[in-house]
Amino acid sequence: MTIDLRAVMEATWPAAATQVLGPWLIREGQGGGQRVMATSPRDGWRPKDIPQAEAAMQALQQPLIFVIYPEDRALGAALDERGYGVVDPVVGYAARIADLSLPPPDYMTTFPHWPPMAIAEQLWDEGGIGPARRAVMARAQGEKTVILGRVNDRAAGIAFVALHEGVAMLHALEVTPGQRRQGSAHNILRAAVEWALDHGAHSFSLVVTEANASARKLYSSLGLEVVGQYHYRRK
Repeated sequence: MTIDLRAVMEATWPAAATQVLGPWLIREGQGGGQRVMATSPRDGWRPKDIPQAEAAMQALQQPLIFVIYPEDRALGAALDERGYGVVDPVVGYAARIADLSLPPPDYMTTFPHWPPMAIAEQLWDEGGIGPARRAVMARAQGEKTVILGRVNDRAAGIAFVALHEGVAMLHALEVTPGQRRQGSAHNILRAAVEWALDHGAHSFSLVVTEANASARKLYSSLGLEVVGQYHYRRK
């Protein structure tokens, strides 16, 4: 299947602000991580324009970082010559919800809600997803939810899901270390798909680092397929 991975990412995990500056899209992340601070190229960029983007990122007191999709290979090569290294290759997965044969999660194993409860914020804090990244979730427009997972009658995991033009995207999936390998991530994914279907989505998607082999195996086993890739270039 095909989805506009860039558009879904932009809508469901938005930067605090964006600015078109010549052949660049500059993002202001306000501490929300690489996804919301990385600069993107626009049509017509040239290697001599790279310092313009660098100056804009420095003015925001952000690291010098660009996001590179497969069609941006020329920029990747130009940045390589300027001393930028590849950081965190990412793989996008998606499927039509009608093609996913996932039964609903068992009763009381998951709890969709918005805004996040205190226990949800605590789980994210423990997983390194602090207030600045949770502010990204608050900025997302349209339908969205937090899904709390439970195992052995205890809060075990958490995730954020948001919709963009019929495509649901899951972000910030965290499972408490002591509760892993007990089905919590699977239950959260099943609940996320059910929530997305109930809110009119036709497709479900997520992104994961290329190095996360166990998560990628789980997503493939559920019927999700690779729909795109990108990586960051960081000075």
